[in-house]
Amino acid sequence: MCSLKEGTLNWEMLQFKSRFPREVLLCRVGDFYEALGIDACILVEYAGLNPFGGLRSDSIPKAGCPVVNLRQTLDDLTNNGFSVCIVEEVQGPTQARSRKGRFISGHAHPGNPYVYGLVGVDHDLDFPEPMPVIGISRSARGYCMILVLETMKTYSIEDGLTEEAVVTKLRTSRYHHLFLHVSLRQNSSGTFRWGEFGEGGLLWGECRSRHVEWFDGNAISEILSKVKELYDLDNEVIFRNKTVHSENRPQSLTLGTATQIGAIPTEGIPSLLKVILPPNCTGLPVLYIRDLLLNPPSYEIGSTIQAICKLMSSVSCSIPEFTCVSSAKLVKLLELRETNHIEFCRIKNILDEILQMHRASELNEILRLLIDPTWVATGLKLDFETLVDGCELASGKICEIIFLDGESDQKFSSFRGFPNEFFEDMESSWKGRVKRIHIDDVFTEVERAAEALYLAVTEDFGPIVSRIKAMSASLGGPKGEILYAREHEAIWFKGKRFTPTVWAGSPGEEQIKQLKPAFDSKGKRVGDEWYTTMKVEDALTRYHEASSKAKARVLEVLRELSTELQSNINIIVFSSMLLVIAKALFSHVSEGRRRKWTFPTLAVSHSFKDVKPLEGYEGMKIVGLVPYWLNIAQGSAVQNTVDMKSLFLLTGPNGGGKSSILRSVCAAALLGICGLMVPAESALIPYFDSIMLHMKSYDSPADEKSSFQVEMSELRTIITGTTKRSLVLIDEICRGTEIAKGTCIAGSVIESLDQIGCLGIVSTHLHGILNLPLNLKDTVQKAMGTVCIDGQTKPTWKLTDGICKESLAFETAKREGIPEIIIQRAQDLYLSVYAKDRLSGENFPKLEQYSSSMKNNNFDQEQFDSRRNSPEEISIANQVEVLQQEVENAVTVICQEKMMELRRKKISSELMEIKCVLINAREKPPPSTVGSSSVYVMFRPDNKIYVGQTDDLEGRVSTHRSKEGMQNALFLYFLVQGKSLACQFETLLINQLPSHGFQVANVADGKHRNFGTSNLYIECATSS
Repeated sequence: MCSLKEGTLNWEMLQFKSRFPREVLLCRVGDFYEALGIDACILVEYAGLNPFGGLRSDSIPKAGCPVVNLRQTLDDLTNNGFSVCIVEEVQGPTQARSRKGRFISGHAHPGNPYVYGLVGVDHDLDFPEPMPVIGISRSARGYCMILVLETMKTYSIEDGLTEEAVVTKLRTSRYHHLFLHVSLRQNSSGTFRWGEFGEGGLLWGECRSRHVEWFDGNAISEILSKVKELYDLDNEVIFRNKTVHSENRPQSLTLGTATQIGAIPTEGIPSLLKVILPPNCTGLPVLYIRDLLLNPPSYEIGSTIQAICKLMSSVSCSIPEFTCVSSAKLVKLLELRETNHIEFCRIKNILDEILQMHRASELNEILRLLIDPTWVATGLKLDFETLVDGCELASGKICEIIFLDGESDQKFSSFRGFPNEFFEDMESSWKGRVKRIHIDDVFTEVERAAEALYLAVTEDFGPIVSRIKAMSASLGGPKGEILYAREHEAIWFKGKRFTPTVWAGSPGEEQIKQLKPAFDSKGKRVGDEWYTTMKVEDALTRYHEASSKAKARVLEVLRELSTELQSNINIIVFSSMLLVIAKALFSHVSEGRRRKWTFPTLAVSHSFKDVKPLEGYEGMKIVGLVPYWLNIAQGSAVQNTVDMKSLFLLTGPNGGGKSSILRSVCAAALLGICGLMVPAESALIPYFDSIMLHMKSYDSPADEKSSFQVEMSELRTIITGTTKRSLVLIDEICRGTEIAKGTCIAGSVIESLDQIGCLGIVSTHLHGILNLPLNLKDTVQKAMGTVCIDGQTKPTWKLTDGICKESLAFETAKREGIPEIIIQRAQDLYLSVYAKDRLSGENFPKLEQYSSSMKNNNFDQEQFDSRRNSPEEISIANQVEVLQQEVENAVTVICQEKMMELRRKKISSELMEIKCVLINAREKPPPSTVGSSSVYVMFRPDNKIYVGQTDDLEGRVSTHRSKEGMQNALFLYFLVQGKSLACQFETLLINQLPSHGFQVANVADGKHRNFGTSNLYIECATSS
């Protein structure tokens, strides 16, 4: 039975628990972290741990985990929504019969991990996306959502939201805690179930299955107060408002819109996120693009993003790797002074990549334009000069302190004939972290202590080992050697049968007499074969003390640097977010070029403030539109032209492409107003104030709503939120109720949208709408085309003018496997009941000639001189630079002569200039290389070069660098016109570079002289 008597460990744990009753308490006890009571039950249930102690009914539950499993246990608990308070022991010797001191070392929350002790380790910590505390209230403008990030000490306010938008945000963001303001209860029914009738029902249904707390008073101040209480923060802690207000910002996507285009992953729906970014782009850039789509930017920011993407598309220089690190992670590590040397190097990479973009002429303008999107994402307003100066200052601070790659003045202690793994284990925890100049005194002391230990071991153990080796090695003879006892962090002598039977004063006998049994740290003898001496033990003690002092000094220097960099925290946060955005947009441009997408023209209406509208702006026009999930480059997609100046009433058969064209138009419009590329040949897209897509609805038993009720709820949201600057897309309206009344409701909705004057498409199979006496001004009738081939009606998937009443229902049912007897009976019934109306009003538009021709996007490759490494680079780097320059000169001369030869022989009509571009370590090719043939030279660490050609330079560089020892390989490349010419240049360089004094690693590839040569080249060469 556990005692709760004052002064006991259990009593002490109870005191800690009383301070944080909401959190699971884990207390360090020796080699375990222990929990009591309900916390122990939670450990067993959610972390899969076994209970401690007996099974007596009156005993207090107890459970725990080993120290080495702490991270896994914390992950299990936080992933299940629990917060954890961790209590650590004060390390070091204690007096006999006294308890170790304990202190609260930190907390682990969902999205906010435990970081205590990370400053001293040499591995990274996965830092999840931070999870905010969310507060929701309601005002005259609509719903208001307040998001508070404790890690960043920031909050943002989104006001005027629709109910759909609030639910969308709740479903797309994991949050730590949800608070609901009492203003949500004020509904027309006056009931406690604040969403029981009409508006609020969707939000109520979303929240009632979640753990929520109600609050009253001023929404912002009360939520901040709740956050300080949750995280045990002082009242003096200040949270920064990162909200960026804009009058020209569109509404956030509704839940239905986001799911139906795959912005929120939905089973069976093509994911828009997966096609606008390449597969190798993951993590933070994906989250940025997702948030951009869900919350479209203002016109100004959208236009800026498009300008950035256009510049990125034409960049010809190599680009940075774009180090992406969570801003929340950097803020927390610096604030708690737990930033280790690995993270400092990452921070320096971030700052240096900003400076690299600043110094490169082609990237400088991109960097300037990225300032505003980063301001919106972070709420930090920095001008260009402040950013650059701040990066130089912070990078310089890190460079002064941190031991960087390429420096070589901190090798592990090493002595001949000594178990040097000992020194490697002891010194690897602190060497190679900070520059020696900052720890020279303790560094020197460790070197002296290591040498003293080596001398002590050599003097006391060496003669014994020599004596044993000199004796006959017969079976059962003496054995002995100097070994590293890793478990005990000691160098001892291990041997048996080495004591002489007769002491004759021979060499080694005196040292044998000095030996004594080895004991561990707890005073227990370590086996029967381990021995040491007083001198060796004294030397070991001195060395361990020197190493401990050196490690403590290193941690002190690292923590001081964390403190110093806190004054630059805004620069670091801004820079890290800027690189995330840069990587996201560069990745999008690369994928867009690969898919042959295009940049749309963005048009605005006269109602926009401070924005000049486009001359001749009328509606939306998209030429060569294809479904976003199909690849234009593969040529298999049916293209459509959508010239929309008003509302479309769309009819067409099942499987005729109505839903696809609605999704395609929605995706293209959304991508356009976000500043991204669209799946079309050309596009003019108005800057919509909202984009709303409604597809088929399902019933919601949890909300006690039928599918028709759900549809009506969504249509209410659409109608109330639509203006003449909106895009409204409704698929198969009013399909969930009886035909007559559903037709009339649909007609009324179409009338309402026509009066508003918005753009959009309403598709339907309710052909009775066409006969209703509707008051329509601008609505245009459109149809998905069909064609009659061999007596059978088939869809063309082309958008045409007119009406199509053919549903192809029987053909669709037959294709999906409905028994023939059922289909035949259905046809008989149809003919008997609807025969007289069968042909009335039918319209089978002629099949338009389909052309798969596409415009080719040709980009001029503007190149510039590659930047050299900084003058501080070591001599090895200078040798590489010289080699690179010599290879570049040779490649240029060889290939330029070949081009002149081809022109003389009239094989080539143009004299292409060879322009070599360098890809340094931690850089990659620009998007302009996508889809282009290139020839490259790779510089290997052994000073050999590798020559190759490819149509996927980024992928080839990545493949080469994935091999061991090649992570920082440099590349030189130039673009050529076509793969055949690239293959010729590859063979030419492989064969001729050795004659210029270069070692080519793949000389054998040069034997394939005609590999890749086209018939044209062969014929021309033969005829000449």
